[in-house]
Amino acid sequence: MKYYNSIIDTIGDTPLVKLNKVTKGIRGTVLAKVEYFNPGNSVKDRIAVRMIEDAEKAGIIQPGGTIIEGTSGNTGFGLALAAIAKGYKCIFTMADKQSKEKIDILRAVGADVVVCPTNVEPDDPRSYYSVAKRLNREIPNSIYPNQYDNLSNTAAHYDTTGPEIWRDTEGKITHFAAGVGTGGTICGTAKFLKEQNPNVVTVGIDTYGSVFKKYKETGIFDQREVYPYLTEGIGEDILPQNVDFSLIDHFVKVTDKDAAIMARRLSKEEGLFVGWSTGSAVHGALEWAREHLTDDDVLIILLPDHGTRYLGKIYNDTWMKDHGFLESREFSTARDIVRSKNGKGVLTTVDRELKVGDAIRLLNQHSISQIPVTETNGDIVGSLTDSTILSKLIEDPAVKDLTVGEVMDKPFKFVALDNTVDVLSSLIDRDNKALLVRDENQQVHIITQADLLAAITN
Repeated sequence: MKYYNSIIDTIGDTPLVKLNKVTKGIRGTVLAKVEYFNPGNSVKDRIAVRMIEDAEKAGIIQPGGTIIEGTSGNTGFGLALAAIAKGYKCIFTMADKQSKEKIDILRAVGADVVVCPTNVEPDDPRSYYSVAKRLNREIPNSIYPNQYDNLSNTAAHYDTTGPEIWRDTEGKITHFAAGVGTGGTICGTAKFLKEQNPNVVTVGIDTYGSVFKKYKETGIFDQREVYPYLTEGIGEDILPQNVDFSLIDHFVKVTDKDAAIMARRLSKEEGLFVGWSTGSAVHGALEWAREHLTDDDVLIILLPDHGTRYLGKIYNDTWMKDHGFLESREFSTARDIVRSKNGKGVLTTVDRELKVGDAIRLLNQHSISQIPVTETNGDIVGSLTDSTILSKLIEDPAVKDLTVGEVMDKPFKFVALDNTVDVLSSLIDRDNKALLVRDENQQVHIITQADLLAAITN
């Protein structure tokens, strides 16, 4: 007979599933590592069992003890399964932004749940971090696994998730993308994959309101980056010890809205009924992949959990409309803006070797105020705006005799076709006067401030 001794023995060996519809226009092969096939319907089952088993080996918890953890829900469920199999009690602290479904599920498997306020500092005694630590001090024979700083988190993925991906792709993986919360998933997996092939590129998905991307790029913990957001399971206002920034090559931030919309798309278009942070992971990974993947590349995106946790939120139309995530605006995405131009958005460019005076005449001829700069081979290498030229000419009229390459600014940012108007608007600033987007046929289009104004007001 073939059977498992307990439910926790079924954790792992989750499948890779090819994404087909949401990846239109993206080169290479994009595969999803579908973690909701774990018995607790999330990737966190892996670390829950590992943290408890490591604590048992270290003698930190004794039979009949209590597991106390601060969780967004998924780690708690995995710990509850481990507790059932091993005979422990559970108490979980959660922020009040977590879905009701998560709280109900934890209570259904026998856990006590303490709900704490979201919008307080991590060291505030009311925060779900602080409450969990206090309960651990007060309750005898209890353990606070602390998934944020417990390196068993990273080790679980180094020992299981990484090897599974390497095995199932036969070593052909070139890129790995995952959301970053505690950091264990992406860092443990990336550590293993990079040991097999140092050229594997890792992309961490962050959310607006989280510190990770800014810290990776500048080394500065900027408190101004921290503000409330709705997406559950990724992003942090702290730096967990499981986040090894040397193992994460790039970060992409995703809005709550774009994450929710992508999660719903995955359900309807791919048959993958996934959670909110999965929408973040896929949206961010595809946005990055659109500009970087080649035909021979293999990108693995980890899908952390199941949609049942979010029935009352992102899969509820009323909730989505109340939060402005579903709208009837005609031009709601970059795709819609490009389509609205009816072929009039053919990209005009200027060669970097052209004289500035000739570039000015080109801007006037086409009645445009900004233009991408290209190499002879057509690659976009910079940008030129009328404001930049004007300021330089005022300083030195001889600038008109220089080449465009000598005065150009950095290239305009590329964005994904499915980026919504609110995201596009947030990317336009004094240093980035326009955006670029590639359609399904790889043709490049420009989106200007005027285009966004029309999209918002029409």
